[in-house]
Amino acid sequence: MRLTHVGGPTLLVEVAGWRLLTDPTFDRPGRRYAFGWGTSSRKVTGPALEPADLPPLDAVLLTHDHHADNLDDAGRALLPSAPVVVTTASGAARLGGTARGLRPWQTTVLEAPGRPSLEVTATPARHGPPLSRPIAGDVVGFALRWEGQRDGVLWISGDTVLFGGLREVAERLRVDTAVLHLGGVRFPVTGPLRYSMTGRHLVELCELLAPRTVVPVHYEGWSHFAEGRAQVERELARAPEVQRTVRWLPRGEAVELAPV
Repeated sequence: MRLTHVGGPTLLVEVAGWRLLTDPTFDRPGRRYAFGWGTSSRKVTGPALEPADLPPLDAVLLTHDHHADNLDDAGRALLPSAPVVVTTASGAARLGGTARGLRPWQTTVLEAPGRPSLEVTATPARHGPPLSRPIAGDVVGFALRWEGQRDGVLWISGDTVLFGGLREVAERLRVDTAVLHLGGVRFPVTGPLRYSMTGRHLVELCELLAPRTVVPVHYEGWSHFAEGRAQVERELARAPEVQRTVRWLPRGEAVELAPV
């Protein structure tokens, strides 16, 4: 398995002959984006790679389509080049085309000649505090399974806080590699409320999941990310068993992980 962190939540996943891209964000930095309900954010770091630098894609895994820090204008322009876009049911209705919409625990199968079938199962996510879904919108994570896996799924959390749905993931799935969306997102208009996981949440979740490898994403590049790598590492220092599992990927460089 080879992972390339483009920036923010955008990750190129190459596994079992498949090339998948998560949450495409390729706009240049400097612009402010409105997220609705009086919230906004400025992009402060550009992507480590351009769309032209990517290999041909087999699919895009889009945790949600309605926030620019997960799908910006350049990322949206890339979507038609992917044969399949897997996303939320509401997002697929908005995007149309090749988009396949999944609700939590629904599965779709990607198939192509000469490659093992790849199962993509949507997992629960809640992009904010209780009762925030009508405002924050639908989000899903993704669990990936393919023939030849030895010890669990590759799981991508999506933008989510730590809530009962993630504890359900720990109960229902054996997770080998966990790609976790962090950032501890906050907005001035809602004060201390969080809209994505913090370093403390990472530690608590990993104590439940016990993954072999943890890959943080979605912790840098935007002004509404309240926790960066330094804050997360301070929490990890208090949990050495979890700390040993964490792989911080260099931006723009392919990193080989041991096969799952």
